[in-house]
Amino acid sequence: MTDNRLGGGAMIVGAVASLVTMGIHPSAGDLLAPGRLSALSLLAAVAHALAIASLPVAFLGALALTRYVDSPARIAAVAVVAYGFALAAVMVAAAVSGFVAPHALQHVVLDVPPISDEWRQLAIYTGLLNRAFAMIFVMLSSAAIMCWSVAIVRSRTLARSVGIYGVVIAPVIVIAVGSGHVALDVHGFGAVILLQAIWFISTGASLWRATPA
Repeated sequence: MTDNRLGGGAMIVGAVASLVTMGIHPSAGDLLAPGRLSALSLLAAVAHALAIASLPVAFLGALALTRYVDSPARIAAVAVVAYGFALAAVMVAAAVSGFVAPHALQHVVLDVPPISDEWRQLAIYTGLLNRAFAMIFVMLSSAAIMCWSVAIVRSRTLARSVGIYGVVIAPVIVIAVGSGHVALDVHGFGAVILLQAIWFISTGASLWRATPA
């Protein structure tokens, strides 16, 4: 199998895994529903373990895409560097959300004051930490999509439509999230992941069909 097919397949697998993660991701309200904390904590751990496991696959796809569309201007090289930092940030966010926050919430629910109040503060802090790293991911991954899309449009090596979509959607995401119009809760972050996954799946499919470099 050629490098572009392997890379395109990796991009698709990484994007689908992110969609599955957000599809089964419980919210804080779900976790605190009576009698559901234990089961949903396990579900949160599974969802975020899947997300973390998919990150190396997504990065391998990003490397293949960069090799295929890069030019002397090195726009795609800038994209893969930004994306690497974005994946590092989202790995921290996933670890905090999937393995730290549910544990803290269990103490909030099961412990008695004043111990439970201390855990409540920790749960709030983990939420803030998760959103901070999620914000870093959104900004850097959107910048990466923008750079890759510009490289695709300039080089015409892949379907021009995916490049145009990326050029349009990347700044929209940055403005919507940066301005606070889209909050990075489960629903807001899920919407960002969906918009980005459309680009990654479409680009991965285009890379899969492309003539070997």
